[in-house]
Amino acid sequence: MSDEPKVRVVVLSFDGGQMTIDCLQSLAATDWPADRLEILMVDNGSLDNITPRVQAVLPQVRILEPLANLGFAGGCNLGITAPPENGFEPDFVALVNNDATVDPGWLRAMHGAIQDTTDVGAVSAKMVFAPRFTGVEFDIAERSDLGPDEPPGVCIQAVRIDGERCDKRFVTDEGVYKSMDEPEGSPMEMQRWTKLHGALRVSWPTEVDVTPCRLGLLLYAPSRRDVVFHEDAGSTTVEVGPEPTWFEVPLSTSSFDVINNVGSNLYAGGFGGDRGFQERDRGQYEEPAEVFAWCGGAVLLKKEYLESVGVFDERFFLYYEDTDLSWRGRLQQWRYVYEPKALVRHRHAQSSGIDSPVFRFHTERNRLLMLAKCAPALVAWRAGLGEFKRFLQIHWADLVKRPLTLQMPLTVKAAERRHVFLSYLKWLPAMVRDRFMMDKRVSRRSLMRWEVTK
Repeated sequence: MSDEPKVRVVVLSFDGGQMTIDCLQSLAATDWPADRLEILMVDNGSLDNITPRVQAVLPQVRILEPLANLGFAGGCNLGITAPPENGFEPDFVALVNNDATVDPGWLRAMHGAIQDTTDVGAVSAKMVFAPRFTGVEFDIAERSDLGPDEPPGVCIQAVRIDGERCDKRFVTDEGVYKSMDEPEGSPMEMQRWTKLHGALRVSWPTEVDVTPCRLGLLLYAPSRRDVVFHEDAGSTTVEVGPEPTWFEVPLSTSSFDVINNVGSNLYAGGFGGDRGFQERDRGQYEEPAEVFAWCGGAVLLKKEYLESVGVFDERFFLYYEDTDLSWRGRLQQWRYVYEPKALVRHRHAQSSGIDSPVFRFHTERNRLLMLAKCAPALVAWRAGLGEFKRFLQIHWADLVKRPLTLQMPLTVKAAERRHVFLSYLKWLPAMVRDRFMMDKRVSRRSLMRWEVTK
């Protein structure tokens, strides 16, 4: 028998398939005494036959089957609050996404960051994206002579890797964004506009050796732009203009990790977000730090914290439930820390899909609900009013302006905004009620000191 504290690790699976198996196998290899570690999988209404697969491969894993999709919030709550089995009463609860794998020392590092504290309720891991990357960064000189509607960057119309299309391996950081005005039936493979600075990357599975490759880019700009591409071996400058032109940028074999989450920030406007998101890992996050919030993708939670603050708000279903619980804890004077030695590799947004309708609805609605419950009144009011204005603007364009000009209505976009706003209104009274019933030991306004700008 060991003197280490007892830890329950909760993994939620919704049609996770082999990803869930990979996650559980990495957890089983954790450097922690087996008699002090309980791995609990919640089969969240999966249709992929995951339960018998886990029972066959990892019989030590405890499984709960609610026979329904309870969402991330409800499924995790089921695991967090599950009654003890065989006398195992956890001192800590860890949450790990089923699309992540952990380094063997992840738990020992996280426990070391919290064991001697009284006011730290949670520890966030260092989450990096599962693949490694090669790539280039780019800079475009700012011009003051552009027209008011002319974007400052260039348009990426198509991509080739070693002469072949492979869009799934091509990724970008937040310096590149998707155009919302791409014509229907456009022959272009993609239409991504750049800002003045950003990064273009090619992913490599961690088990594959990186080899030299050429990144081909079909670029266009309304008027001349000089684009400087930087990679480890040097820089390349190209001139982009109104005629779409192919350019080749060589990529080295120096692969690197990219940050997914190193704790969570509170951004201007009340947005919760991943600290360090999409940054190349250059060692800039190798020191422990206090953070505003923790990320539910890989976190160690103290039992006393959960008993004091409670569990996830199941009305959120998925997304922002961890930021909401973090904020509620902050109001009770709990703190959170990030531990860089707890390494987790994450396959980002595998369940809901990046920028899918499910993702957009829950992130947009739940941010508004969280602010109504937790944020200063002025912040919550501005967010709700802003959503109401967007609701009116889109429906004016959809139902009046576009039909008058004989254009097809933007029914999908309008329907999404209507869904968000009406669901927000439905749950707003309950959030306001919870706001006034909440245990609060510091002012909401005092927590806005954590607000940062991207």
